[in-house]
Amino acid sequence: MNLDFEKMNGLVPAIIQDACTRKVLMLGFMNEEAYRQTVESGKVTFFSRTKNRLWTKGEESGNFLRVVDIKADCDNDTLLVQARPAGPVCHTGTDTCWGEKNEEPVMFLKELQDFIDQRHAEMPEGSYTTTLFQSGVNKMAQKVGEEAVEAVIEATNGTDERLIYECSDLIYHLIVMLTSKGYRIDDIARELQERHSQTWKKH
Repeated sequence: MNLDFEKMNGLVPAIIQDACTRKVLMLGFMNEEAYRQTVESGKVTFFSRTKNRLWTKGEESGNFLRVVDIKADCDNDTLLVQARPAGPVCHTGTDTCWGEKNEEPVMFLKELQDFIDQRHAEMPEGSYTTTLFQSGVNKMAQKVGEEAVEAVIEATNGTDERLIYECSDLIYHLIVMLTSKGYRIDDIARELQERHSQTWKKH
């Protein structure tokens, strides 16, 4: 990555984003050495302008930021660092430096999809997901149907707690079936997004 450190006297801004929730956690600055250490160690490291030294986030609190991905912007003078936080990011104890809660549970569906994709590619022994893939699409479809029925039963004559449990089973098995057919939960989201448009017409 050919970064331009000259525009800001040897520094580039680094926006830190949670790799799962997509929440912006904080903003820091890196010089070339901090960037290199971040890449090599896998822990986000900044250049502290007040302490005039490298500073690895979490070196005192233990709340490290584990790097998942690093991207440069179109001018190569700003970084977007996707990371997994080990705890609150702000020195005040909040999840983000803007006082927000770092919660976006719906984004876990993408992480779950990525995990199921990996299971499909590697097919590790002893994995329940592997056994589903090995059973074939007919069995997977049958399982989706069973889970749907159980969700309906809980909705009409069960408890709210069990309803959430059975709907979770349904979504998991649905993602597995989609994956076996070469699709992702993203394709469902895209279809729903298109339907939300005022120009959408039913097929």
